[in-house]
Amino acid sequence: MTPAYPVMQQSYINGVYVTKMKLFNRRKEIEYYEIQVYTDEWKPLPFASTSRVINIGHNRRKLFEVYIRLSDLNKAAYICTESKVFKNTEQVTLVSSKICSKIKQDK
Repeated sequence: MTPAYPVMQQSYINGVYVTKMKLFNRRKEIEYYEIQVYTDEWKPLPFASTSRVINIGHNRRKLFEVYIRLSDLNKAAYICTESKVFKNTEQVTLVSSKICSKIKQDK
């Protein structure tokens, strides 16, 4: 997932900030990734995106945007994607993974 240190910018909506992210799927057995936003203490934060779960094929890229309210912006620390494994897959040894980017804070 890139960028590794995304920068939040004012969106076209007053009081809401946005960043653009790119996800590349190298895993054949995974087709879905869930987007999450966390504080520095790994507590989930509310956010908006076109989809909370992204369908992305093997060796494909997908661009997505993450919107965070100004009131939550100083608490937001990480934007993460977590791979989603289906229970009905034939392969038993699948591993779910979480990849995070640290939000760059203006200081």
